[in-house]
Amino acid sequence: MKTEKKKKKKTINKKEIKKENDYKKLSEEYLLGWKRCKADFENYKKRKEAEKKNDLNYAKESFILQILPVLDNFSASTEHIPQEAQDNSWVEGIMYIKKQLEDILRENGLEEISLKEGDIFDENICEAIESENVSKKTKDKKEKEKQVLKIKKVLVKGYRMGDRVIRPAKVIVY
Repeated sequence: MKTEKKKKKKTINKKEIKKENDYKKLSEEYLLGWKRCKADFENYKKRKEAEKKNDLNYAKESFILQILPVLDNFSASTEHIPQEAQDNSWVEGIMYIKKQLEDILRENGLEEISLKEGDIFDENICEAIESENVSKKTKDKKEKEKQVLKIKKVLVKGYRMGDRVIRPAKVIVY
């Protein structure tokens, strides 16, 4: 009888060991699944944060594009102030308001694209509205690509937010 009990104990021990190994494998599998789920959730949070930032930048850009014509009008009107009226306190107040508007836009990421007469035309930041003294007879693409266009006059200022051009400068080229 004693031998039977010993055999039974050994058999039970093997079964228990197998169950224990099965439980370990199962717990490891659950742990790996949980870690994957946690990593997926972290990636989801990062993706949502990036989307939120993108949406905010889009809304900011849309608003700024609506304000830019006002800034253009301020600039155009202040260019035509008579010399004798420039010291007038009313004109100084208007100039201060224009500067405040420019500062607010700058604080929100708006940057003016700096261009001047004689700069090389870059189609990534400029839009040619008119061209002067540019030969239109050239049909060969290679010859057109070699032709270097320069800016004669900036008609409307261009702006960017970060690396993105939100409004190209409108220029006359030659």
